[in-house]
Amino acid sequence: MNRAITLFRGVYGVWLREITRATRDRSQMIGGISRPLIWLLVLGVGLNPYFRGEVFGEVKYVIPFTYLQFLFPAVIVLNIMYTSIQFAVSVIWDREFGFLREVLVSPMPRSLILLGKVLGGSTVAMIHGGLVLILARFADVTLGIDQMAMALGLMFALSFGLTCFGVVLASRVRSFEGFGVFSNTVILPLYFTSSSIFPLDPTLSRTQTATAYPEWLVFMVQINPITYAVDALRGTIIGFNQFPPYYGPAVIFAMAAIFFVWALIGFRRQ
Repeated sequence: MNRAITLFRGVYGVWLREITRATRDRSQMIGGISRPLIWLLVLGVGLNPYFRGEVFGEVKYVIPFTYLQFLFPAVIVLNIMYTSIQFAVSVIWDREFGFLREVLVSPMPRSLILLGKVLGGSTVAMIHGGLVLILARFADVTLGIDQMAMALGLMFALSFGLTCFGVVLASRVRSFEGFGVFSNTVILPLYFTSSSIFPLDPTLSRTQTATAYPEWLVFMVQINPITYAVDALRGTIIGFNQFPPYYGPAVIFAMAAIFFVWALIGFRRQ
């Protein structure tokens, strides 16, 4: 029992250190606020009047949401992605300045040290995702308590998986500059091919979809796990799913489990 309490305190200590460091970093907080503002104000408002003119060929569609509402869940995912993956810089920082070596020689198992760091990063990323929810009224999005609880659960699981993914990248990159460039080359393609800023129309058949969009783009969207994370949050927040509703949560939780194991393998080699 005492051993379990000691290990729990160890995880809590690592988690608290990450939270404290993040709250002292003003640039992270500014980025977490300015990023969704720019996307929603510039891209959302700018393209809102042009969001599909309700005509495709001779067929007219009625869309029960605006482009701002459509973009809103995707901006939450974007904020979580940036914060989660950039959080892994702390792993490089700790490794370069020797702190990681001191922690790794402690009696705590490495899996629990990693768990504490990932939980810290996940908490910060979820808070940054939650900052977007403050703009819900501006985007004309209304959330009930059950929707909010479900959205926060999905956001935390997504933050956990992406933070682990960031640790995987950090275990393979040795410099801060290299990680910054490498992480952007990963984040942007993943985000733009996740159906975040345009929908694959669910009312079209597969053949019609391949006609409306380049086949390679449809393939990239369908194999991208972030597609299903965006879809899960859209289904929860505005009631629009492009894929069966259970796909999104299943992919998010599978991603969290797989990336944690992958990150642990890399972390044990530090």
